[in-house]
Amino acid sequence: MADGAPIEAVKTTCAYCGVGCGIVATPTGPNSATIRGDRQHPANWGKLCSKGSALGETLGLTGRLLTPFVGGRRTNWDTAMTRVAEGFAEALTHHGPDSVAFYLSGQLLTEDYYVANKLMKGFLGSGNVDTNSRLCMASAVAAHKRAFGSDTVPGTYEDLEVCDLLVLTGSNLAWCHPVIFQRIVAAKERRPGLKVVVIDPRRTSSCDIADLHLPITPGSDAALFLGLFSYLESRGYRDDPFVKDHTKGVDELAAYASTFTVEDVARRTELSEDKIRRFFRLFAQTERVVTLFSMGINQATDGTDRVNTIINCHLLTGRLGKEGMGPFSMTGQPNAMGGREVGGLANQLACHMDFEPTSIDRVQRFWNAPAVAKAPGLKAVDLFDAVHEGKIKAIWIMATNPVVSMPDADRVKDALQACPLVVVSDIAHDTDTARCADVLLPATGWGEKDGTVTNSERMISRQRAFLAPPGLARHDWWAVCELARRLGFDDSFAFESAAEIFREYTAMTAFENNGSRDLDLGALQNLSDAGYTSLDPIRWPCPVKGKHKERFFSEGDFYTEDRRARFVVPLTVKKKPKPKGFTLNTGRVRDQWHTMTRTGRAPRLNRHMPEPFAHIHPKDAEELNLKNHDLLRLSNNKGSIVVRTKTADTQEPGAVFVPMHWTRDTASNACVDTLVTPSADPFSGQPALKSSSVTVEPFNALWDGFALSLNRLSPGTDYWARVVSDRGERAEMAGLTRPENWRVFAQDLLCTEPDAQFVESNNSAGDAYRCALFISGRLTGLLITGTKPVAAAKDWLADQIGRVVPVEERFLLLSGYPPKGFLDPGPIICSCLGVGRNTIREAIKKGASNPTLIGECTGAGTNCGSCRSELRQMLEDANVTTQA
Repeated sequence: MADGAPIEAVKTTCAYCGVGCGIVATPTGPNSATIRGDRQHPANWGKLCSKGSALGETLGLTGRLLTPFVGGRRTNWDTAMTRVAEGFAEALTHHGPDSVAFYLSGQLLTEDYYVANKLMKGFLGSGNVDTNSRLCMASAVAAHKRAFGSDTVPGTYEDLEVCDLLVLTGSNLAWCHPVIFQRIVAAKERRPGLKVVVIDPRRTSSCDIADLHLPITPGSDAALFLGLFSYLESRGYRDDPFVKDHTKGVDELAAYASTFTVEDVARRTELSEDKIRRFFRLFAQTERVVTLFSMGINQATDGTDRVNTIINCHLLTGRLGKEGMGPFSMTGQPNAMGGREVGGLANQLACHMDFEPTSIDRVQRFWNAPAVAKAPGLKAVDLFDAVHEGKIKAIWIMATNPVVSMPDADRVKDALQACPLVVVSDIAHDTDTARCADVLLPATGWGEKDGTVTNSERMISRQRAFLAPPGLARHDWWAVCELARRLGFDDSFAFESAAEIFREYTAMTAFENNGSRDLDLGALQNLSDAGYTSLDPIRWPCPVKGKHKERFFSEGDFYTEDRRARFVVPLTVKKKPKPKGFTLNTGRVRDQWHTMTRTGRAPRLNRHMPEPFAHIHPKDAEELNLKNHDLLRLSNNKGSIVVRTKTADTQEPGAVFVPMHWTRDTASNACVDTLVTPSADPFSGQPALKSSSVTVEPFNALWDGFALSLNRLSPGTDYWARVVSDRGERAEMAGLTRPENWRVFAQDLLCTEPDAQFVESNNSAGDAYRCALFISGRLTGLLITGTKPVAAAKDWLADQIGRVVPVEERFLLLSGYPPKGFLDPGPIICSCLGVGRNTIREAIKKGASNPTLIGECTGAGTNCGSCRSELRQMLEDANVTTQA
């Protein structure tokens, strides 16, 4: 942004989940912007969740990778790309095309994905392009293709608002896709007759709007939907004309499902027969039904079969492709759908074409490619196994952190450390994966990138740049083209802009299509640069000729050879034995995203849940002699982690839930995927991230502590977890032995200057030490320790860091609480508006008897609404009867 240039608001798309919210960004400097929702974008109509609202706080350059590195040394792009090209060329020459690989991300733009897929599958001759989207929705892809003949999501977000029954299964929509959840909340308020069924072992925030919650035993999802199919079939709810004219295989499935009686399903799911019948009747007697599913369905060794059991019920009743009807896959990342479109999965070729002779020939002719891959490549789990076994000699990882997010994460780290060439493109300089890199390449990030993404309802939206790339950061597509040119493929990768790539990609979707493939963007293949710049959100397909479909399959016309859908008999549904120990479930929390390289930069997002934890049922905790806030250890034959205990009666007994976000940089030992076994679905290759077995035991620390500092904290203790605060960092820590000298420990921990003034207290036993550090009267650091987890007004204390504190008030800080007359807002409940627990409690005491009134008094819950379940819980705890 040039000095004196007018500041213009830019419409773009959010960097986080698969909802695809529109954003209006207004630059306020070279590395900053204000953010608001785009009121005209059809995905969100101006609404944003806490993460989206805080995007402007993540744009600074602290921790940014701004220059290439080779062998740990700063260098330039020419040197770095020469090293990359030499490494890939050597692997190809001596070990063949299957010795190289790309591992991509649903946070790349479609244009980045397209050129990477084109280079690997068209010119290097290998299918080894996979993506972290394999971890989130590959089972949905496989199931769609088995049933429909194509990876087609039939419906739209509007269907979620106009249906009469919404079934949420395997999805905590309230926390993971808050904007869509609030659209459903608003629809339910407009139409109280809209019924919601939530199927989830846990009682999550999404259950707030549930008319019926089915807390099934983990892993029994397919049995429940097979029972539903049997119920529908045996009671005459088959749509005979639709099934007869547009499907195949119903009789075989009906015979298989007939044994899944209500009684059998009750045994498998551990639900009451009454609840099962209520659900079956609701589904049977409601015409307009949408079943929305997400990671809890997909991330399983029978994930594909689970999705197909859902689709089977909609096919049987003809309830898909019509307004308010159908199965709906909710994706996790901003461009998971776009990656699927261009062939970002190893088992796809390009543009919804598979590895079969006709498509291989078509792709080869369109690209004029010398070496089109003839077979699928390695899916994520197998890909990193091949790296570990030495079969992959060169791998390029873009915009993802597999050393944290892949199952058996420590093995992935070992594999990369032994690989001859590891190239990592990222915006963050120091990630767990970046530490394994031979070559680090500085990528452009959100706000600097220009291209397109596709959300969960097939809506293509523009991500537009509103900031200049910092340092030597370059677009990922540009870097891939640089490799292609150095390998001799200049003409085919002579792209000068994202718009050029988009035109080629859209032309490829239309090439020899004529309605034979669902993905057709032919109407956009001649889009001018100006047209690309101004492109409004558009849902595919948009062919040159023919119907622009809002929904697919209302009149059949599937993409199988005979244009009939297939009923799929599941092959992996078995009654699972009780696991030894506890079942480990992983997932997201409300205000964080993936491995926190972006959200962790926004202090207000760190205040809701600043420490890794395990949700465990109170009875299980009691049996293990664990109290709330104690530390616990989870372990299995893969390793162990240490996290904080959070007792929750919303958690099913015999299982624990641990978030996926903490890394080796943000906690001493809380990378939960180190414990996840790499078992995968046989059809999709998607790993089972929610069903590993672990043992749970107390982590008997001798002392616990809490620290704040203007500087980066260096705990080095047996347990620690740190996050960025408004000023500096905050950390929780614990030790199995006490430091010999608490003051020396505090100096090292807080990285203080030699002339800092100490105010400190230490009990006679030496097991409860507190100190505050001042430089020129400013509070620069604080440490509170004791034999139990620290109880203090931690958010209030964090606000004092950097403040000039009068001499007479300094010792009061060691109490951990504000002086009388000052309200401690308490732990943050509403991240959007920074409203704390104590502020909300005061509002309740003064008569705020429902979430709406709390919002009027405090603002809490009035933006994205994802904290409203916690508001309701606080009202319940206060014995207040709520009405709204």
